[in-house]
Amino acid sequence: MKLKSWLLAATAAIGFSVAPLAQAPAQTFENRTIRVSNGVTEDHPNGVGVRHLATCAASRTGNRMRINGFWGGALGGDLQATQALRAGTQEMVVTSSSPLVGMLPALGVFDLPFLFANEAEADAILDGEFGADMTRRLDGIGLVNLAYWENGFRNTSNSRRAISRWEDFNGVRMRVMQNNIFLDTFRNMGSNAIPMAFGEVFTALETRAIDGQENPLVTIETSRFNEVQRFLSLTRHAYTPFLVLYSKQLWDRLSAAEQQVLRTCSVEARDVQRRANREGNERSLQNLRRAGMQVNDLAPAEAQRMREQARAVWDRHADQIGRDVVQRMSQELDRVRAAQPRQGG
Repeated sequence: MKLKSWLLAATAAIGFSVAPLAQAPAQTFENRTIRVSNGVTEDHPNGVGVRHLATCAASRTGNRMRINGFWGGALGGDLQATQALRAGTQEMVVTSSSPLVGMLPALGVFDLPFLFANEAEADAILDGEFGADMTRRLDGIGLVNLAYWENGFRNTSNSRRAISRWEDFNGVRMRVMQNNIFLDTFRNMGSNAIPMAFGEVFTALETRAIDGQENPLVTIETSRFNEVQRFLSLTRHAYTPFLVLYSKQLWDRLSAAEQQVLRTCSVEARDVQRRANREGNERSLQNLRRAGMQVNDLAPAEAQRMREQARAVWDRHADQIGRDVVQRMSQELDRVRAAQPRQGG
């Protein structure tokens, strides 16, 4: 894969040095092999994150804790893997929040279109009290959230035409996640939105069963969608986080020291993964252009029209998510935006 070399280089450049931490006695740690399921491929920035997580955990436990990544849905899709965590038959998964909305409707707040304006807003919300509240809610359904990694801003590709205004979605058969808010977002734009598991998307695009899809730039490149898509439109219509989840049933069998290692290393790996993801998106955009995709940005006025068109989706799904959750998100965003430095003079 094109990203393989730079991701490996990024891993080497970042290194796996960790801040000094009082070393727990060796007897505190049992010999454990922990499986981490990923729906993406290993050359995705999650590969950098999982490698850092594994090296950090090994170094802090005298190599007693071994973390092995499984890629491309080898242990099942994100939803299936998460259900395995709840059943106590699998240890970890790194999954987007979107497939989990059926288990915890409040997570649907992250699927609302045009929620965040930039990565700084997302970081402040996820790493602050709002993100901590979602973590507490996940604990109540048998899932321990160790950190929020980044899936990132999503963009659209298709084989029919450039998307320059929301009306351009009219009649385009767009694959979306099996998620009601994403379905409603694209149907609201006039698209023929089709829910589909991620593993089926490339073949469906190749056979023209669908016209387009939407994903972060790194995913578009690592999944080779450029081979079966002509147009890439930088809509940045949604931002989704990855959640690093551990089975609550299995978590409760770990020692306090083991739990602390996993929490600490997941947060360290979060910073590494986010940096790799953001650098990767820039490289992916350049690579997709070089591969021949026709790339367009939205004009500011058209982006605003698209946001206004999408606002009805917020209203329709507020009760499902929880109006208190949507209201609190809006309040937290207002606070974060007020604290950001103003641009211009």
